[in-house]
Amino acid sequence: MPSTTWPTPSVTLPTVPELEDINLYLEKLSPQEVLLWGLRHLPNLYQSTAFGITGLCTTHMLTTFPTSAFPEPSNPQVPMIFVDTLYHFQETLELKDEVEKKYNVPVIVAKPQDCETVADFEAKHGERLWERNEPTYDFLVKVDPARRIYEKLAVKSLLTGRRRSQGAARAKLSPLEIDETGMFKLNPLFSWSLEQVQTYLDENDVPKNKLLSQGYKSVGDWHSTTKSKEGEGERDGRWRGREEKTECGLHEDYFKLKLLAKKQKREEELRRRDEAQDKLQGSFASLEISEKTATETTA
Repeated sequence: MPSTTWPTPSVTLPTVPELEDINLYLEKLSPQEVLLWGLRHLPNLYQSTAFGITGLCTTHMLTTFPTSAFPEPSNPQVPMIFVDTLYHFQETLELKDEVEKKYNVPVIVAKPQDCETVADFEAKHGERLWERNEPTYDFLVKVDPARRIYEKLAVKSLLTGRRRSQGAARAKLSPLEIDETGMFKLNPLFSWSLEQVQTYLDENDVPKNKLLSQGYKSVGDWHSTTKSKEGEGERDGRWRGREEKTECGLHEDYFKLKLLAKKQKREEELRRRDEAQDKLQGSFASLEISEKTATETTA
């Protein structure tokens, strides 16, 4: 491990030059060293996970560190936060239970507000919301549940499972980011390839999603995940046919997504109101015609 002094984030948010210096330092480290740096320097640290392969590497790596590496040696854990959209594959939920049991790490589950089941969610928002209004869907099932749990737990820092080799918006990923809410996001495996991740999982007998052996490379909600074709990239099976969409919303601008979801929700309410008024007016018109016909018949 480099012997130079480790840069530390300020108590307040680092300035751009400070963040650049930190990232220049982290660029030189292995994933394990990046993790150790995060344990030492980042406040109130949690791991954000959907139990993808990169995050599983991180989970296993944390179990290999001595207790002295953790802020609280008596509790050598980084709790995990899992956003249950209610539309995950059953295999993903089974993997959650397996990881929780094998590594004895707490998994905090966040769900859409006031919803425990798909039926609950669709009673409030209708069926197949992802088709009717995808930004609102992303906000309601992913972004908002995550934000509420962050606030509840006073989360200040997150470990993520993103890598540059995943391409698209992640191609220029930095080791450490600060998002628009002030959250530190540490990407320990930022420089690893898919092959390096797979090798680590295999060599260390890390649990994996059973769907990976069935032709899937990346797994999200069942309705937006397809099997990968030969020669396709790691995330090409997500949102197939939607070249402009590469992220689920968790790593996009929170305030922008919140505003967009609010706007589109209002537009949906206005549309429904107009439809109800049109239907009501149609009923009145039919009633008037019926009454007129009845009057003429009587006459």
